[in-house]
Amino acid sequence: MCFDLDSHPPVAPIAGAAVSHEDLVLESADGTRFAAFAAVPDGPPGAGVVLLPDVRGLYGFYEELALRLAERGHPTVVFDYFGRTAGAHKRDGDFEYMPHVAEVTAAGVRDDVAATLAHLRTLGAEKAVAVGFCFGGRHAWLAAADGHGLAGAVGFYGTPGERNGQPGAIQRAGEIDAPVLALMAGADQAIGPDQVAALEAALRAAGVEHEVVTYPGAPHSFFDRKQEEFADESADAWERTLAFLERHG
Repeated sequence: MCFDLDSHPPVAPIAGAAVSHEDLVLESADGTRFAAFAAVPDGPPGAGVVLLPDVRGLYGFYEELALRLAERGHPTVVFDYFGRTAGAHKRDGDFEYMPHVAEVTAAGVRDDVAATLAHLRTLGAEKAVAVGFCFGGRHAWLAAADGHGLAGAVGFYGTPGERNGQPGAIQRAGEIDAPVLALMAGADQAIGPDQVAALEAALRAAGVEHEVVTYPGAPHSFFDRKQEEFADESADAWERTLAFLERHG
């Protein structure tokens, strides 16, 4: 499963942090207009973040996470996957996203990441890291193989192998040109330990700087304030993500 609509990132706001934010409509290379949300620190920017949401696309969980990243100095833009089939507007909780997911292509995500990166640069981000969750975790790693010049890619419980005939990070490891952080759920029923081991082996064989962390007993989408029993795992994953941004940004 992915996050519920009433889920929130397990990250506390920073009191007094100065952050601005806005809804956006960006345009991809093929002319597609798609929805996005930007959060920007008022002080000098650190590494920018292209935030890739889960299979549901852009909704409140990721807007809130963008704010938390911006509070820590990272200009962040999260974008929606469904501009080509559902338009460039916000949608309510009744949105039937799965038919649109079936129409998402790797090429479309690649072009939308490029447009998002271009906007991040206008916000002062000289370097950028892709950070993604589930469907977005998979595509964050693939973005590091797409020639965007990313400084790194962080994926939370993304599927690393081939899916629906499309190659994943395992198959494209030789094309990845940035450090990778993989944060995996040990009790993920969809992504077994064999897939995680294959990802680490492929990255090692390709000479990609990487760290693969598995949280034993944690379920898919454990990074959720509602998953109180996995608060320690969420806190560790968050600290590793921030450290990765500082190290590679």
